This record gives sequence, structure tokens and C-alpha cells, in this order.
Amino acid sequence: MIKKILIGTFLLVSLVSFAQEGTSSPYSYFGIGDIRFKGSLETRSMAGVGVEMDSIHLNIQNPASYSALKLTTFGVGASYSSTTLKTDKESVGTNRSTFDYLAVGVPMGKFGMAFGLIPYSSVGYRIESISNDPTIASKRNDGSGGLSKVFLGLGYMIKPGFSIGADIQYGFGKIESTSLEFIPTVPVGTRQKNRSELSGVNFNVGAMYETKINTKLNLYGSASYGFAANLNSDNMRQISTFDSNNFILDSLPTMRSKVGLKIPGKISLGAGIGEKRKWLIGTQLTFQGASDFDDNLGTAPSTDVIYKSYAKYAVGGYYIPNYNSFSSYFERIVYRGGFRYEKSGLIINSEDINDIALTVGAGFPITGVFSNVNLGLEVGKKGTTNSGLIQENYFNVSIGFSLNDKWFRKSKFD
Repeated sequence: MIKKILIGTFLLVSLVSFAQEGTSSPYSYFGIGDIRFKGSLETRSMAGVGVEMDSIHLNIQNPASYSALKLTTFGVGASYSSTTLKTDKESVGTNRSTFDYLAVGVPMGKFGMAFGLIPYSSVGYRIESISNDPTIASKRNDGSGGLSKVFLGLGYMIKPGFSIGADIQYGFGKIESTSLEFIPTVPVGTRQKNRSELSGVNFNVGAMYETKINTKLNLYGSASYGFAANLNSDNMRQISTFDSNNFILDSLPTMRSKVGLKIPGKISLGAGIGEKRKWLIGTQLTFQGASDFDDNLGTAPSTDVIYKSYAKYAVGGYYIPNYNSFSSYFERIVYRGGFRYEKSGLIINSEDINDIALTVGAGFPITGVFSNVNLGLEVGKKGTTNSGLIQENYFNVSIGFSLNDKWFRKSKFD
């Protein structure tokens, strides 16, 4: 089943991922944009907690998990988001639909392999500062684009309950921004247009462990580390003048430059306790060093913007009433939930831009097979209205499919 839909889905999703505008956050103005990837829908519904090695679901966050797969697994997810952008004086609503991830995992005895496509970050904003004073310039900034990643990972089970893994990721994408400055009483304004083409390679390693505490309870542990990486940025900047009809009057020679953006290393540690195929509760802690993007992407540097270390704290888990029930479909549904708190590391006007969210979800098994349909809800708040900033109140609805099949079977009959 998977092989019949895999190629077509990859082509379709690749086109959609390049065409979509994945965010409406004004904070995507900074750095490489709004970091969107938060794991597969199963772990995202548990606020990002992924400490258990699952045989029929993909945990894209830790490559050590691939060795636990028993069936070839195809995972894909998408979201619809409704966001209210709020200041201390007014608010406005935005909506968008996005593709979240596509991945395939293949079991190979003690080994497991996975590959896929992840829209990693997105830029999508329009910021206006309109002056009523005819002697003061009005400004408008628009941005779009983002960074996507393709990955290939391999996991190996050293012994039952203990696995290690590694993956390689290639990032690519383009970020475009336009800045306009004009005075209504002056017939000529200025435009600055920037384009940055991004590319780079990074590596991740991970380990997962589980052991029995008693006949029912298991203890789970996970750790992963993403090495610091350099992201190449080929930049173009063009400055022009335009008239009241937005017609370009004159342009300076295009300025080009190549710079390296350093992406800091990231470490994630998790632990949990639970009963296999019944319930689990766990926690996940993630830390990353400070970024330093300066003016590399054409964003004007400001003393009011500081990049510090990133941190995420998450608690989540799942509950299955009776995964093997024949009499009740609802007893086989997987119920998930979690809570996360993120310190983005972005500080504007001395205010931390933090992200707090509550997540819930459910996995609905498809009768007769190991595949399932997953739904997730996320309610959260990012930013603040203090110091003239913007607060984002968002509500995300996500759907994901985890389809399972058995590849490489030997035919007993010709």
C-alpha cells in the first residue's frame, strides 16, 4: 500500500512545501524565521515528549528509535492554524494551512532506516509603521520563505532495550524581504529588496533505553544531540527608488555577499515511566546555545534585539484503555496530552519572547491493520504586549497518518 502512494505523495508535498507560507508571525522577521518543526504528530500531541521506542510510529526527533520499527512506516502530517495577533491597543486574526512533515521508516533486523522531508522554519510577515506626520517617513516590511530539510537516518539496536542512531540533514531554502520607506508628501520613496539562499548540512546522534522496573512498569530514557553547523547564505541586496505608482525609477548596482550562519548545538534529554501499550508519562528537556545572526539576512541590526540560549521544558504522555480490545473500538484509541514551555532565546526591548502551549490528541486505529489516523489540538500563547510588542494567541488543528506495511517479503508461490 505504501509503495503505491509514496512517490506521488513526495512529489505533491514537495511542491506544496515550496509554495506555502508557513507562518504569519511577526517574530519570523528575525534570524531564519519561525522554527516550525516540533516532531511527528504523535509526539507533538504529547508536547514533544518522545521517550518510548515505538514499533509502528516514527519518532523523527531521535534516530535511535528507528531500530525498534517492525513494519515499514509512512508518516505525514499537516495543520490548520488560527492566530490572533494582539497589541495593547488592537488585534487582528490570521489563518493558514501548512504541511508539517513527511517521513518513511524501514526496519532491517537490528537496524532501522528513515528518510523524509521537514519544513524546518518559515518567514511570513508584514509590518507597517504609518506616520500621520507628513514630515516623517512611513515604513513597510514584508518577508516570505523559509528553510526545509531532507534527512536520512539509521538506528541500531545494540541489545534489547538499548539503541543508538544518527542522521544527516541537508537544509535548503530561500528567504526574501522587502522594505519600503516613503513620505506621502514626497513623490519618491526608497525600496530595499533582500534575498538569501540558504544551504547547509548538519548531523544528529541519539540513544534510547528502556528497562523493566517490575512485571508491569517500564522505565524509559532518551538523549539526542544535534551538532553545531554552518549554514551558507548567498545574499543579494538591491536598493531602488519608486514613485507613487510603485514604478521603479532607478536602482543602485546589486550588492552580493556570502556569509556563514552558525547554528548552535542542541541537546535533548528525556525520561518516562509507564506500562507498555497502556500508559506513559514523561518529560523532555531541550537546550540550545545562543544564535548570532546580526545583519546576515538583510535584517537591520538593532540594540533592542538580543539572541540568548534556547530552552524547552515539556511534560506529556498517553493512555490506551485496552489496545487489544475486540468488543470496543473506543478502548483501542490512544489518548495523548501534554504541556510545554519554550524560551525562544529572542529578547526584544528587554522582553523575553516565550511560547507556552497545551496539547491534546488522539490516535484512531484503522481496523484490520496496524495503521492509524492521528488528530491533535494545540492552544498556546507566544510573545507579549509589553513594551509595544505583539502577543500571538494561537489554536492549531493537526491531522497525521501513520501507515504501516511489510516490505521485502519472500513469495512462497510464483
